[in-house]
Amino acid sequence: MTAAELIVSGGLCLLPGRGLAAADIVCSGGSIAEIRAPGGGAGGIDAAGCLVLPGIVDIHGDAFERQIMPRPKTMFPLDMAMRETDRQLAANGITTAYHGITISWEPGLRSLEQSLRVVAALDRLEPLLAADNRIHIRWETFALDQAAEVLKLLARARAPLLAFNDHTSPLMKAADARSAVNRHAERAMVAPERYLALYEQAIARGDGVPAAIHALAEAARRQGVAMLSHDDRTAEDRAFYRALGAHIAEFPVTAEALDACVDGEDVVVLGAPNVVRGGSHCGAIGAEQAVRAGTCAILASDYFYPAPLHAALDLVERGALPMERAWALISANPARAAGLADRGGIAEGLRADLLVLSPLDRQPVATVCAGRAVYRSR
Repeated sequence: MTAAELIVSGGLCLLPGRGLAAADIVCSGGSIAEIRAPGGGAGGIDAAGCLVLPGIVDIHGDAFERQIMPRPKTMFPLDMAMRETDRQLAANGITTAYHGITISWEPGLRSLEQSLRVVAALDRLEPLLAADNRIHIRWETFALDQAAEVLKLLARARAPLLAFNDHTSPLMKAADARSAVNRHAERAMVAPERYLALYEQAIARGDGVPAAIHALAEAARRQGVAMLSHDDRTAEDRAFYRALGAHIAEFPVTAEALDACVDGEDVVVLGAPNVVRGGSHCGAIGAEQAVRAGTCAILASDYFYPAPLHAALDLVERGALPMERAWALISANPARAAGLADRGGIAEGLRADLLVLSPLDRQPVATVCAGRAVYRSR
């Protein structure tokens, strides 16, 4: 076995069109070089008694924010936070992660300045990281002064994702508006009164929002950046963003919005924690129900990195989907939606991103990213 070669041997591998089948996987130069009959020789990872699955592609995750600010107004160094996040990714079988950096008009955790620091930290740490760490730009549509920096991020060599978020206009319409303002103010690291003043300034510029959305969407189309809309509430919301080329809808809030996604043949992303917990934490659409109805194509970690792995297995155990289709929700489907044709499955020539999983306790035994063992529990 050469230094550039890794063999995963003796496991049941999830192969396209075949389901779980005994095979050895030879990884070389970062790719899957060969899938062969088991027993061909000693390898780097003994997967006997385990499942060998495609690495998880997480299209939307912001749990890294809990590493940066584990308590309100308590910030930790970014290098420490992002390396800890990367360890959590690898330990949960996530080999490609799109980190949801929010670019808002807010100061603090979701400010432009903080998001640019996160991007810089990921770029600086890249040689040391286990997973393929990428960015998912969550642009708050009222953040007009920050749009120019978003344009620059769209040109990154490893294409980001661009999501259109509006957490601004619904804020004061919420039943618990006062507590929501207090929570947001803590995250922004300002007093509630200061937060409300900044909010009023943002709302007052609402007439400029549609033009800014159109400009960023046009730029994303030129760059070949996949676009998403976030928290669609109505069929009109979905139609508006679909017309701009945003064919991915993440976390549609209402049945009306979900039906509009189906009618428009959009790709729907829902939260894996929703499946694991048996429902949405905020009263939104039930993800398992949508999966069973065939209306949800992708499950994302959202705010909890262990969730995709367990959600896929839960769906199999509950009889919602067979293994290959359930696992596609967290591997092949998000890879395709993000434009990553080189991963999301186990086939010769694809990137060697693999998860070796113990079916007895659902624990990852090993994670392989680009042919390199980046996590091992035994």
